[in-house]
Amino acid sequence: MRQLTAMADTRLRHAAVLLILGSFALLASPAAHPATLKPETRAAFQRYVQLTEQRNQRQLDAGAFLWVDSLPEAERKKAYSELTTGGVKVVRQETLDVGKPISCPGGMVHHWLGTAFIPGATLDQVLGVLEDYDHQSEYYRPDVERSRIESKDGAHYRVFLRFRRTKIITVVLDTVHDVQYYRDSPLRAHSRSSAIRIAEVENAGKSDEREKTPGQDDGFLWGMETWWRMEQKDGGVFVQSEVVSLTRDIPLGLGWMIGPFVTSIPKESLEFTMEATRRAALSQDHAQAAGSNR
Repeated sequence: MRQLTAMADTRLRHAAVLLILGSFALLASPAAHPATLKPETRAAFQRYVQLTEQRNQRQLDAGAFLWVDSLPEAERKKAYSELTTGGVKVVRQETLDVGKPISCPGGMVHHWLGTAFIPGATLDQVLGVLEDYDHQSEYYRPDVERSRIESKDGAHYRVFLRFRRTKIITVVLDTVHDVQYYRDSPLRAHSRSSAIRIAEVENAGKSDEREKTPGQDDGFLWGMETWWRMEQKDGGVFVQSEVVSLTRDIPLGLGWMIGPFVTSIPKESLEFTMEATRRAALSQDHAQAAGSNR
């Protein structure tokens, strides 16, 4: 009897494993869950971005250039202490519409803000890294596989970035961004970036590589808006990046399993970006110091 019970338990465990693996395979299959970016989804995302910009402007008007400046005094002091000792703070954000969540039918809005401190750096050094799009595939590899400036007019850029993200499955995206930089003062700067084209790449790196029609794909990324703020003080530069992105919603019935997997990617990507920016700026600083000592 015990043997029969053990065999039954083993079969149940195997069945559960097969069910989970089958569900992941179903999600990953290019033809299994195709999605279309609908006008109402795009409009909801644009509304979210518009209200986020209005909220950010209110914070600036209140004297909070960085997110940490808007915190209560005790929390603000603690946050600055953690940042100056090497911590990276990444927090989820949510923009509300008159106190209520903004519905996004057919899609999911992901909103994260990251802050890091780069000791010994100057504002010009940090801007030198962020504006060096021709080498961002070096600074931000493996998340950024290819990068180049397509056009430049003063502080206005149009750039190409190929993103590669692997987490159980690998997703490759060709993106074009419109970016404008602003120098607010000798010690402050900010930028605004909008992804104006996002295309999922099928069979990336192979002879039959091709881009899917934007908005008619697997829906891993449909929109991406980014705000950077940089302030030089306390012996270095505080760097803040706020990202609002849009993906398709989760297929019905798979939310309990796939939800945490999908929503973790924007946070992990931002954490990586903040760490990589700090490393690149510090590396540039060390290279300049070595050159001046020759």
